[in-house]
Amino acid sequence: MKQHIFIDLMKPVQDKMYRLALRLLVSKEAAEDATQEVLLKLWSKKQNLSSYDNLEAFAMTVTKNHCLDQLKLKGNNNLRIVHSNYDSGETSLQKQVEVRDDLDWVQKIIEKLPEQQKILIQLREVEEYEYEEIAKMTEMKETAIRVALSRARKKIREEMIKKHRYGIKSN
Repeated sequence: MKQHIFIDLMKPVQDKMYRLALRLLVSKEAAEDATQEVLLKLWSKKQNLSSYDNLEAFAMTVTKNHCLDQLKLKGNNNLRIVHSNYDSGETSLQKQVEVRDDLDWVQKIIEKLPEQQKILIQLREVEEYEYEEIAKMTEMKETAIRVALSRARKKIREEMIKKHRYGIKSN
């Protein structure tokens, strides 16, 4: 495979790989490094890439595994998911502050979820992958994915209801 073909294949996936790495590794620099390292791994396997049915799913799986390996090496269990693509159509400053506060709360709640649920929330709710694609990436059954996502959503919903019911302030 020639370099320009590889670049054309990976260009549309590269941003998704970076966003996943950023959610898992938190640091922009670490996410950039991870994305580059994964691209180098994929380049070294360029002769075998055509054998994969879904190159994007394979690239995302390699990215996820690389990031998890990096976290294990560093002993970092403080994973964060940040949804930076949110854009409120409201112009009211009060509304913007409320929305930002709610997003911060959701982020804090997600940080406390089990690692698997964090990854699934990232892939399904942020990256908007289909269940079948997530199943290939995570090597989980679709039913297990749906159950884990349901539990994660329920936990987020319960914590947000508590926040709004009791007026808990964010730190």
